[in-house]
Amino acid sequence: MPTTNTYGSPSAANEAIGGVPTLYYLDFMSRGRGQVVRLLWEDAGIAYKDVRYTFAEWPEAQRNKISKMNPTGNVPVVEINGRILTQSYAMLRHFSHQLNAYDGKTEEGRYWADAICDIAIDWRTGFVRAFFSPNKDEDYAEHQRTDRKRYLNSMETHLKAHHLSQQGPYVIGNEITYADMVLYQIMHDESLTQDGRAGLKEYPRLTKLVDAVEARPNIKAFLGSDRYKG
Repeated sequence: MPTTNTYGSPSAANEAIGGVPTLYYLDFMSRGRGQVVRLLWEDAGIAYKDVRYTFAEWPEAQRNKISKMNPTGNVPVVEINGRILTQSYAMLRHFSHQLNAYDGKTEEGRYWADAICDIAIDWRTGFVRAFFSPNKDEDYAEHQRTDRKRYLNSMETHLKAHHLSQQGPYVIGNEITYADMVLYQIMHDESLTQDGRAGLKEYPRLTKLVDAVEARPNIKAFLGSDRYKG
């Protein structure tokens, strides 16, 4: 049986999104695309139900439950008030629109958040391919030397150069967006945010973003709680 927990108390943010959502995802610590959804909910003060499948449970759960909710059989899947939501990045944008937050207040800001998110998606695709490769020892080491370094350099350059990113610690300045959480999560999953930011010592602008995300009151509380699994 999956592990199921409910966190938080229903808030105005829950009303804005239509209820208390249930997240179906793998029990993969506090990592992956499902974790980005949790991170946004935590920051927004949204109560949610968290259903986690172990890797041993996953094949049966995918076959008997998840595939009936999402024809691709992929997670995360969110169920809320009778609705089924799929595709993690579409979910993030959807919740941002409902909350009237996390996606910028201008067309330029929304474009820049979307652009940074898309680069982070490409980064995550390469990371997952290498990290879960049958030849992980070789392939992930190669990823760290090549693709990861390329994405780190690209993100550092983008955030230093763009006039919105120059106005504050986040992608579009002083206002956090879902793109900050997407970028934060891939750096977290690559073990770059831990150990005193040792993996980011050559990237001060990215370090500034990580520090700002982790300093947000609700996220700071989450990272210090038993809800955070590492």
